[in-house]
Amino acid sequence: MDRNTLKEILTKVKEGELDVEKALDALKDVPFKDLDFAKLDYHRGIRVGYPEVIFTEGKDINHLRGILLDMINRDANVLATRMSKEVYERVKDISKNMVYHEIARILIVNPKDVEKVGKVAVVTGGTADIPVAEEAAVTLEAFGNNVVRIFDVGVAGIHRLFSNMDKIKGSSCIVAVAGMEGALPSVLAGLVDVPVIAVPTSVGYGANFKGLSALLTMLNSCAAGISVVNIDNGFGAGYIASMINKGFFRNGVVK
Repeated sequence: MDRNTLKEILTKVKEGELDVEKALDALKDVPFKDLDFAKLDYHRGIRVGYPEVIFTEGKDINHLRGILLDMINRDANVLATRMSKEVYERVKDISKNMVYHEIARILIVNPKDVEKVGKVAVVTGGTADIPVAEEAAVTLEAFGNNVVRIFDVGVAGIHRLFSNMDKIKGSSCIVAVAGMEGALPSVLAGLVDVPVIAVPTSVGYGANFKGLSALLTMLNSCAAGISVVNIDNGFGAGYIASMINKGFFRNGVVK
Protein backbone atom coordinates (compact mmCIF):
# COMPACT_ATOMS: atom_id res chain seq x y z
CA MET A 1 0.00 0.00 0.00
CA ASP A 2 1.24 3.50 -0.84
CA ARG A 3 0.21 6.97 0.33
CA ASN A 4 -2.17 7.56 -2.57
CA THR A 5 -4.02 4.31 -1.85
CA LEU A 6 -4.36 5.21 1.82
CA LYS A 7 -5.66 8.69 0.95
CA GLU A 8 -8.17 7.15 -1.45
CA ILE A 9 -9.50 4.79 1.24
CA LEU A 10 -9.81 7.58 3.83
CA THR A 11 -11.48 9.92 1.32
CA LYS A 12 -14.07 7.26 0.43
CA VAL A 13 -14.86 6.73 4.13
CA LYS A 14 -15.21 10.48 4.65
CA GLU A 15 -17.56 10.84 1.68
CA GLY A 16 -19.61 7.78 2.63
CA GLU A 17 -18.56 5.72 -0.39
CA LEU A 18 -16.89 3.07 1.80
CA ASP A 19 -18.06 1.78 5.15
CA VAL A 20 -15.73 1.50 8.13
CA GLU A 21 -15.67 -2.31 8.14
CA LYS A 22 -14.52 -2.49 4.52
CA ALA A 23 -11.93 0.17 5.19
CA LEU A 24 -10.61 -1.84 8.12
CA ASP A 25 -10.42 -4.90 5.90
CA ALA A 26 -8.38 -2.93 3.35
CA LEU A 27 -6.04 -1.77 6.13
CA LYS A 28 -5.78 -5.07 7.99
CA ASP A 29 -2.20 -5.73 6.88
CA VAL A 30 -0.93 -2.35 8.06
CA PRO A 31 1.78 -2.17 9.29
CA PHE A 32 2.73 -5.70 8.18
CA LYS A 33 1.36 -9.13 7.39
CA ASP A 34 2.78 -12.10 9.26
CA LEU A 35 3.30 -15.19 7.10
CA ASP A 36 5.33 -16.84 9.88
CA PHE A 37 8.39 -17.27 7.65
CA ALA A 38 8.15 -13.64 6.49
CA LYS A 39 6.76 -10.35 7.80
CA LEU A 40 5.57 -8.46 4.71
CA ASP A 41 5.94 -4.72 5.25
CA TYR A 42 2.90 -3.30 3.46
CA HIS A 43 3.26 -0.08 5.46
CA ARG A 44 6.59 0.82 3.84
CA GLY A 45 5.04 2.61 0.88
CA ILE A 46 3.20 4.93 3.26
CA ARG A 47 6.29 5.61 5.38
CA VAL A 48 8.94 6.13 2.71
CA GLY A 49 7.09 6.39 -0.61
CA TYR A 50 8.41 3.14 -2.08
CA PRO A 51 6.99 -0.36 -1.57
CA GLU A 52 8.87 -3.22 0.04
CA VAL A 53 11.33 -4.95 -2.29
CA ILE A 54 11.93 -8.70 -2.13
CA PHE A 55 15.54 -9.88 -2.13
CA THR A 56 15.14 -13.38 -3.58
CA GLU A 57 18.68 -14.75 -3.45
CA GLY A 58 19.03 -17.45 -0.79
CA LYS A 59 15.32 -17.78 -0.05
CA ASP A 60 13.67 -21.21 0.06
CA ILE A 61 11.59 -21.60 -3.10
CA ASN A 62 8.40 -22.38 -1.16
CA HIS A 63 8.89 -19.33 1.03
CA LEU A 64 9.47 -17.19 -2.05
CA ARG A 65 6.35 -18.55 -3.74
CA GLY A 66 4.32 -17.78 -0.62
CA ILE A 67 5.57 -14.19 -0.54
CA LEU A 68 4.90 -13.66 -4.25
CA LEU A 69 1.42 -15.19 -4.05
CA ASP A 70 0.47 -12.75 -1.30
CA MET A 71 1.89 -9.77 -3.17
CA ILE A 72 0.13 -10.66 -6.41
CA ASN A 73 -3.11 -9.46 -4.80
CA ARG A 74 -1.62 -6.06 -3.96
CA ASP A 75 -2.19 -3.09 -6.25
CA ALA A 76 1.43 -2.00 -6.25
CA ASN A 77 4.55 -2.16 -8.36
CA VAL A 78 6.61 -4.68 -6.36
CA LEU A 79 10.18 -5.62 -7.25
CA ALA A 80 11.82 -8.99 -6.57
CA THR A 81 15.58 -8.55 -7.03
CA ARG A 82 18.48 -10.93 -7.62
CA MET A 83 16.23 -13.54 -9.18
CA SER A 84 18.07 -16.02 -11.37
CA LYS A 85 16.49 -17.44 -14.53
CA GLU A 86 16.34 -20.84 -12.79
CA VAL A 87 14.33 -19.42 -9.89
CA TYR A 88 12.06 -17.51 -12.25
CA GLU A 89 11.23 -20.74 -14.09
CA ARG A 90 10.04 -22.16 -10.76
CA VAL A 91 7.75 -19.25 -9.89
CA LYS A 92 6.47 -17.97 -13.24
CA ASP A 93 3.34 -20.13 -13.03
CA ILE A 94 2.07 -18.09 -10.06
CA SER A 95 0.63 -15.31 -12.21
CA LYS A 96 0.61 -13.79 -15.67
CA ASN A 97 0.78 -10.37 -14.05
CA MET A 98 4.56 -10.43 -13.66
CA VAL A 99 7.42 -9.29 -15.91
CA TYR A 100 10.92 -10.76 -15.67
CA HIS A 101 14.03 -8.82 -16.70
CA GLU A 102 16.66 -11.50 -17.18
CA ILE A 103 19.77 -9.31 -17.47
CA ALA A 104 18.79 -7.21 -14.45
CA ARG A 105 17.60 -10.34 -12.60
CA ILE A 106 14.49 -8.45 -11.48
CA LEU A 107 10.91 -9.69 -11.41
CA ILE A 108 8.24 -6.99 -11.35
CA VAL A 109 4.99 -8.06 -9.69
CA ASN A 110 1.85 -6.15 -10.75
CA PRO A 111 3.75 -4.03 -13.32
CA LYS A 112 2.24 -0.61 -13.94
CA ASP A 113 2.65 2.07 -16.58
CA VAL A 114 3.80 4.76 -14.17
CA GLU A 115 4.39 8.35 -15.29
CA LYS A 116 8.12 8.94 -15.61
CA VAL A 117 9.84 12.17 -14.68
CA GLY A 118 13.28 13.70 -15.03
CA LYS A 119 16.33 11.93 -16.32
CA VAL A 120 18.96 9.67 -14.75
CA ALA A 121 22.01 8.52 -16.67
CA VAL A 122 23.23 4.98 -16.03
CA VAL A 123 26.80 4.64 -17.27
CA THR A 124 29.12 1.62 -17.29
CA GLY A 125 32.85 1.23 -17.64
CA GLY A 126 32.54 -2.00 -19.61
CA THR A 127 30.07 -4.40 -21.15
CA ALA A 128 30.61 -6.87 -18.32
CA ASP A 129 29.16 -4.27 -15.91
CA ILE A 130 25.81 -4.17 -17.73
CA PRO A 131 23.92 -6.66 -15.48
CA VAL A 132 24.52 -4.47 -12.41
CA ALA A 133 23.71 -1.34 -14.43
CA GLU A 134 20.48 -2.90 -15.68
CA GLU A 135 19.48 -3.68 -12.09
CA ALA A 136 19.79 0.06 -11.40
CA ALA A 137 18.05 1.08 -14.63
CA VAL A 138 15.07 -1.28 -14.26
CA THR A 139 14.66 -0.18 -10.62
CA LEU A 140 14.63 3.46 -11.72
CA GLU A 141 12.09 2.85 -14.47
CA ALA A 142 9.79 0.84 -12.20
CA PHE A 143 9.83 3.72 -9.71
CA GLY A 144 8.87 6.30 -12.36
CA ASN A 145 12.13 7.76 -13.68
CA ASN A 146 13.33 8.33 -17.23
CA VAL A 147 16.63 6.55 -17.83
CA VAL A 148 19.33 6.99 -20.45
CA ARG A 149 21.78 4.11 -20.76
CA ILE A 150 25.41 4.69 -21.83
CA PHE A 151 27.40 1.48 -21.78
CA ASP A 152 31.10 0.62 -22.28
CA VAL A 153 32.65 4.08 -21.93
CA GLY A 154 35.38 3.28 -19.39
CA VAL A 155 38.70 5.03 -18.93
CA ALA A 156 40.63 2.59 -21.14
CA GLY A 157 39.07 4.52 -24.05
CA ILE A 158 38.15 7.84 -22.47
CA HIS A 159 37.20 9.36 -25.84
CA ARG A 160 34.12 7.11 -25.80
CA LEU A 161 32.88 8.87 -22.67
CA PHE A 162 33.57 12.36 -24.04
CA SER A 163 31.62 11.59 -27.21
CA ASN A 164 28.57 10.65 -25.10
CA MET A 165 28.54 13.62 -22.73
CA ASP A 166 25.63 15.24 -24.58
CA LYS A 167 23.46 12.24 -23.63
CA ILE A 168 24.55 12.50 -20.00
CA LYS A 169 24.01 16.26 -19.63
CA GLY A 170 20.65 17.28 -18.25
CA SER A 171 20.49 14.33 -15.85
CA SER A 172 19.42 14.92 -12.25
CA CYS A 173 22.09 12.45 -11.18
CA ILE A 174 24.33 9.75 -12.62
CA VAL A 175 24.77 6.10 -11.70
CA ALA A 176 28.34 5.12 -12.62
CA VAL A 177 28.97 1.37 -12.67
CA ALA A 178 32.51 0.03 -13.01
CA GLY A 179 34.74 -2.87 -12.07
CA MET A 180 38.51 -3.34 -12.57
CA GLU A 181 40.11 -0.27 -10.93
CA GLY A 182 36.77 1.59 -10.70
CA ALA A 183 37.96 4.96 -12.01
CA LEU A 184 34.88 5.92 -14.04
CA PRO A 185 32.91 7.69 -11.25
CA SER A 186 35.88 9.97 -10.44
CA VAL A 187 36.20 11.01 -14.07
CA LEU A 188 32.47 11.67 -14.36
CA ALA A 189 32.32 13.65 -11.13
CA GLY A 190 34.98 15.98 -12.50
CA LEU A 191 32.85 16.74 -15.55
CA VAL A 192 29.27 17.21 -14.24
CA ASP A 193 27.38 19.39 -11.76
CA VAL A 194 25.08 16.67 -10.35
CA PRO A 195 25.56 13.84 -7.83
CA VAL A 196 27.35 10.71 -9.01
CA ILE A 197 26.38 7.40 -7.40
CA ALA A 198 29.31 5.02 -7.76
CA VAL A 199 28.68 1.29 -8.04
CA PRO A 200 31.73 -0.99 -7.83
CA THR A 201 31.30 -4.34 -9.54
CA SER A 202 33.03 -7.65 -8.96
CA VAL A 203 34.33 -7.61 -12.55
CA GLY A 204 38.12 -7.89 -12.72
CA TYR A 205 41.19 -10.07 -12.36
CA GLY A 206 42.49 -11.57 -9.11
CA ALA A 207 43.81 -8.43 -7.44
CA ASN A 208 40.41 -6.85 -7.97
CA PHE A 209 39.40 -9.06 -5.02
CA LYS A 210 35.85 -9.48 -6.36
CA GLY A 211 35.19 -5.76 -6.43
CA LEU A 212 37.06 -4.67 -3.31
CA SER A 213 39.70 -2.73 -5.24
CA ALA A 214 37.02 -0.86 -7.21
CA LEU A 215 35.15 -0.14 -3.98
CA LEU A 216 38.27 1.31 -2.31
CA THR A 217 39.07 3.43 -5.38
CA MET A 218 35.58 4.92 -5.33
CA LEU A 219 35.67 5.55 -1.58
CA ASN A 220 39.03 7.31 -1.97
CA SER A 221 38.05 9.43 -4.96
CA CYS A 222 39.50 12.94 -5.00
CA ALA A 223 36.49 14.19 -6.97
CA ALA A 224 33.70 15.69 -4.87
CA GLY A 225 30.04 14.85 -5.33
CA ILE A 226 30.39 11.06 -5.25
CA SER A 227 28.49 8.65 -3.03
CA VAL A 228 29.30 4.93 -3.07
CA VAL A 229 27.08 1.88 -2.66
CA ASN A 230 28.17 -1.68 -1.98
CA ILE A 231 29.72 -4.02 -4.53
CA ASP A 232 27.27 -5.03 -7.29
CA ASN A 233 24.44 -3.14 -5.57
CA GLY A 234 22.65 -1.83 -8.64
CA PHE A 235 19.31 -1.83 -6.84
CA GLY A 236 20.63 0.38 -4.03
CA ALA A 237 22.06 2.84 -6.54
CA GLY A 238 18.82 2.94 -8.51
CA TYR A 239 16.80 3.53 -5.35
CA ILE A 240 18.98 6.47 -4.23
CA ALA A 241 19.03 7.92 -7.75
CA SER A 242 15.22 7.78 -7.85
CA MET A 243 14.99 9.69 -4.56
CA ILE A 244 17.37 12.36 -5.89
CA ASN A 245 15.64 12.67 -9.27
CA LYS A 246 12.14 12.84 -7.83
CA GLY A 247 13.34 15.25 -5.16
CA PHE A 248 14.11 17.80 -7.85
CA PHE A 249 10.47 17.70 -8.98
CA ARG A 250 8.95 17.76 -5.49
CA ASN A 251 11.02 20.82 -4.66
CA GLY A 252 10.37 22.55 -7.98
CA VAL A 253 13.95 22.22 -9.18
CA VAL A 254 13.54 20.86 -12.69
CA LYS A 255 16.73 20.54 -14.71
